Amino acid sequence: MKGVILAGGTGSRLFPLTKVTNKHLLPIYNKPMIYYPLQTLISANIKEVLIISGPEHAGHFLNLLGSGKEFGVKFTYEIQEKAGGIAQALSLAEDFSNNGPITVILGDNIYEDNFSEEIKSFEKGGMIFLKEVQDPERFGVAELNGKNVIKIEEKPKIPKSNYCVTGLYVYDNEVFSVIKTLKPSKRGELEITDVNNYYIDKNAMKAEFVKGFWSDAGTFESLIKASNLIREKIN
Repeated sequence: MKGVILAGGTGSRLFPLTKVTNKHLLPIYNKPMIYYPLQTLISANIKEVLIISGPEHAGHFLNLLGSGKEFGVKFTYEIQEKAGGIAQALSLAEDFSNNGPITVILGDNIYEDNFSEEIKSFEKGGMIFLKEVQDPERFGVAELNGKNVIKIEEKPKIPKSNYCVTGLYVYDNEVFSVIKTLKPSKRGELEITDVNNYYIDKNAMKAEFVKGFWSDAGTFESLIKASNLIREKIN
């Protein structure tokens, strides 16, 4: 299993913090943000990791992370020329995947859980990780029948559940063929929700539930929330 960290985008919601650096290099308590999703992959025994970022700050990631030797893994780097959505960024990992499955994590997602068993058990299709939250309208929201996901709706005004789709995904290699069929959304992006709904419609999507704390860190509020969660865990 190979891993992909998506660390592109403009980070506009965190401006002016992101005026001179990438969002994923901002500090979460005592470490750069990207260290946390990286540790999630390493904890799942993933040894090869592709880091996808925009052209403006690609050198900063290289300076910070290097070859991966310090972390006991091997890093590859790829440039997303312009922001085109999560699915578009993921499409850049096709050659890296070498026809195998991949675990994908957003560079601003911070998890307490260890997902090594879930990822190790993956065989085919897709796998998403759900978390019950108080503000599901900010995210892709899962409509559930028991523990089965019927559909995912992106940022709904009236959510059908409080379970959001967090930024950790596992896919078989068919995902790259799926992405090639997508059309841009109203935001002008290729949406990962459309990828996930494809697998759901094929009855090929498994949902796991996040037990420990989880936070994204893409807003000022979630940035401080994530820092406080890490501080509490350490202290």
